[in-house]
Amino acid sequence: MEQPRLAPPSLPLALVPVVLTLALLALQLFYFGDFTPHIPLVIGLAITGLVGVLRGQKWLDIREGVFHVIHVSMPSLSVLIVVGMIIGVWIASGTVPTLIYYGLTLLNPSIFLAAAMILCSVVSLSLGTSWGTVGTVGLALMGIGAGFGIPPYWTAGAVVSGAFFGDKISPLSDTTNLAPAVTGVNIFDHIRNMLPTTVPAMLIALVAYLVAGYALIEPQEASFGAIERITRELDARFELGLIPLLPALVVIVLALMRQPPLPSLFAGVVVGALIAIFLQGAGLHEVFTYAQSGYAIETGVAEIDTLLNSGGIQSMMWTISLMLIALGFGGALERTGCLEAIITAIISRVKTFAAVQSSAIATAFATNMVAGDPYISIALPGRMYSPLYRGMGYSTLNLSRAVEEGGTLMSPLIPWNAGGAFVISALGLGIMSGNIQNLLYIPLAFACWTAPLIGIFYAFTGLFSPRATEDERAGWEKTDEDVMDLEDHALSDSGA
Repeated sequence: MEQPRLAPPSLPLALVPVVLTLALLALQLFYFGDFTPHIPLVIGLAITGLVGVLRGQKWLDIREGVFHVIHVSMPSLSVLIVVGMIIGVWIASGTVPTLIYYGLTLLNPSIFLAAAMILCSVVSLSLGTSWGTVGTVGLALMGIGAGFGIPPYWTAGAVVSGAFFGDKISPLSDTTNLAPAVTGVNIFDHIRNMLPTTVPAMLIALVAYLVAGYALIEPQEASFGAIERITRELDARFELGLIPLLPALVVIVLALMRQPPLPSLFAGVVVGALIAIFLQGAGLHEVFTYAQSGYAIETGVAEIDTLLNSGGIQSMMWTISLMLIALGFGGALERTGCLEAIITAIISRVKTFAAVQSSAIATAFATNMVAGDPYISIALPGRMYSPLYRGMGYSTLNLSRAVEEGGTLMSPLIPWNAGGAFVISALGLGIMSGNIQNLLYIPLAFACWTAPLIGIFYAFTGLFSPRATEDERAGWEKTDEDVMDLEDHALSDSGA
């Protein structure tokens, strides 16, 4: 017999596991200087479970909540595995080296950051996956940036800005489908309503990267000697040209045909493997090794060796283990009612539309921080804030935009979140080995954090804050079960 669901705990009790976990994370990161948030999150999960048990919940019920959230996010974990394979195989096939080679020879260093953001935006919009974009095109851009002598955190900031904004407005993206699903609006109306914050944020980021490029990266100061060494070595080690670009083309074409993300990305692995064998001369067992353990090369050129010795499924295991723990922590918080208690306390204190909209963005962001999962940060506030918007007569399009901006866009800026952990791992930022300086990519991902601020500005001014139409009011008659069905459908084939 299913155990009756307990009422949420009191706010002070609900805050106990959240506050203690954040304190442990701060201790680990800032006092010990050790960027391995796994154990603080494990302890946080245990504290959350203890809170539930002390309130009369059965451990099996809490465990079910933990495994439910992990199960819902399994498509994203699958994408991580395939992206790890892509990185290793696409380096061996010459895909990544070709992109780096032509990027170094054709791009102007001064416009590189702006071009990187635009390129990642286009690719992510086409693929519907920010993670796939970061792990493929983003990796190549990191190599180009290194050749130009640009600090890695600047390049990473541009990559993240473009990749996650393209993901945010792509109809192929999982989060772009999830946000309107849980708030009960049409996906294309949702995308149109995000443009008033998306376009200005992208323009602000574009100007910032152009200014940085011309102010900090003057062409005469770029390391032309390093560029020459990199391009010469790449040309000697790989067969470059159009054929190595076929794996990327195949993935883009399949995405444009609206094929599911996971098979499309795996098709890129297969095509890359064939090119590695028949064009680059790799053996079958070598390709298997590249997909499993990553590509390995010793050229004597530090910039190349640092970049190209990467990829493989094993390179993603640190991130996958972190995601599993963070997702479990989020699932425990949700099942014990701690998140609900905190959100309910916030909701009870907001009275105006501006306060509701700002709180929805902040709640999605905070849920990202404590639960470590962008899906919970969209789904939970999306469900709980809907009645407030309806009661005020405002369209829940405002809510779907709020949870996307606090959920999707902020996830890569939280290092222990699924999005942030992936970015750090895929782009080789070296945070795990103590290179904390590379965390500067967070404030330099201008497009990600300016959009929520623009959304809050609109809320207080009334700009781009639509009221509910008659058709939308009629649609509010849908039951909660219908909305939950939509949510499950949106997550059934995640593209991360």
